[in-house]
Amino acid sequence: MSAERPTLPPVRLHSEAELARAALAAPLLARAVRLARWAGPGTRVGAGGELVEAQLPAAAEHLGLSPDEDGAAYASEAWRLAVDTGLLDVTDPEDDDEAAEGAEDAAEAEGTVTVGEGLAVLTGGSPQDILALWLDGLEAVHADATAPVFDDFADLVQEDGSIDFDALDWDPEAEAEFLDGVLGNLYLLTLAENGAGDTPVPLPALAASMIVPDDMGEPTDDILEQVSEAMMRLDDQFRLLEPIGIVEYRPVDEALLVEEGEGDGSAGLPDEDDVTRYGMVKLTPLGLYGIRSRMLEAGVDAPAVGDLADKGADALLDGIAHYPEAAARSEVELWLARRGTGDAVAAAADLLAAARGMDEGAPLRRLHCQQALALAGPEAEPAVRAVLDDPELGGLARVWLAERGAADVPVPPEAMVFWLAIDTIAAQLDADGDLDELQGLVEGLAGQHSGFFDGAWRVDHPATADVLEAMGRLHSDKKSAKDARKAAFKARSRTGA
Repeated sequence: MSAERPTLPPVRLHSEAELARAALAAPLLARAVRLARWAGPGTRVGAGGELVEAQLPAAAEHLGLSPDEDGAAYASEAWRLAVDTGLLDVTDPEDDDEAAEGAEDAAEAEGTVTVGEGLAVLTGGSPQDILALWLDGLEAVHADATAPVFDDFADLVQEDGSIDFDALDWDPEAEAEFLDGVLGNLYLLTLAENGAGDTPVPLPALAASMIVPDDMGEPTDDILEQVSEAMMRLDDQFRLLEPIGIVEYRPVDEALLVEEGEGDGSAGLPDEDDVTRYGMVKLTPLGLYGIRSRMLEAGVDAPAVGDLADKGADALLDGIAHYPEAAARSEVELWLARRGTGDAVAAAADLLAAARGMDEGAPLRRLHCQQALALAGPEAEPAVRAVLDDPELGGLARVWLAERGAADVPVPPEAMVFWLAIDTIAAQLDADGDLDELQGLVEGLAGQHSGFFDGAWRVDHPATADVLEAMGRLHSDKKSAKDARKAAFKARSRTGA
């Protein structure tokens, strides 16, 4: 069977040491660390572990922030992260008998604060330990970003003092799924060939990717209204996510909201000239790591370049089957480097052995084997010469030797020439390459041998009929295309397929 295609392209991650440094430099985590070192036995926290309001101005000043409402909000956010990631341990006042007895009611009870194990991890832990703690922080911030927004908390309090959560009209799973979908689309755009890369993505495009159906032409006013609402929600969410270091974010221009409020209320997507005012977002290298980690946790196939470096040759060729060209090359280079120049012959022999087979994915394995051997260097020649008489590998072995200008390359028998042509086109069809390039390959191979289709239908290759049918669709010459279709019919008749 053909190799299973990964859900996402492979990501090129920075080293764990670089990512750990980026995690420590994330503004929110850096503030949380400073507060963890600032806290002491006299620090007062509420029943939920939050820093009491009276302590917030001092905490803000310690962080170099103004002791006003905004500074207090930043300090409170950093404190929550310190608690959530284990930089600080907070004792619940209900577990502290003296604190509970001294308070007039439960709301007045205060807990105690001690340094958590997480602080030692950040100062003396490995990069993996630091990244694990940072991921805990990302999880906490993600939860905050998908939490409901209270316009008036008092309206939610019922007569018995309980909170009417049904009045929120809030589905936590749906909110988290929507944000994860947006982050997933941003991840895919960043990795896709000719995608965003290092270019920020407009917020309207991300919102529309989740709202506008793929088959919709001109969006309706209702759809546009949904996109607008999603944009404003995402604006709030990305403002929360940026300090943990996963994105670089340019928020929606607040003046734009005033301008739209003064308009006629008609819905529409922003003009290209104005799109930057509607918010621009870009994943950081740390963000790629963080989102990939979350996707792996959720069971999504999200490969990374280097995943196959310590695997066998069979896993390598199957794994890179549908990688973009540059990523496949990098993966092979890492695989070869792991084995070292002294093991080039054995590595080449392993690649050639893994390329054998008559299954559906074998042609693409052989194509990638040939490309991998090109990176192996001249040291691989003994292993390549050893398969010159192999009916499946002899053709690619001769091509490799000829490309390197090797001497004494035996002339291939005609049957091997035909077999290699069918195998090569089968591989390109499976790779879903550029259509113009594939058409050029088809016409070039057919033109190299007079009466190609008279002999091609006899080739003992499982993809012969399918390849000839494809050649009939792709060949620009009508007579050649007709000959290809006739040859495909003969091939099916011969095998009874």
